[in-house]
Amino acid sequence: MNTVDAVREVVATIPRGRVVSYGDVGNRIGVGPRQVGRVMGLLGDGVPWWRVVHADGTPATCHEGRAPGLLRDEGVPMAGARVDMGRGRHRWAD
Repeated sequence: MNTVDAVREVVATIPRGRVVSYGDVGNRIGVGPRQVGRVMGLLGDGVPWWRVVHADGTPATCHEGRAPGLLRDEGVPMAGARVDMGRGRHRWAD
């Protein structure tokens, strides 16, 4: 499986109202967060790309900056302009 497919598969498992960081995705598939970020900009609306945020909770800036609104629409806990990672982070059960 290539990196794009691996990122797509992992991101598709993030539940509505929850987020993970680029590093969380990278750790899950064995690549760095920058590689995940590069792939995220390529994913279309069929994958919940907005549920992947920076480690500090800052939403993605790709896709015309739509992530903050999509996160709010899903009820993701926010602390100002950032996701409250303590309350909103998804943890996969391994």
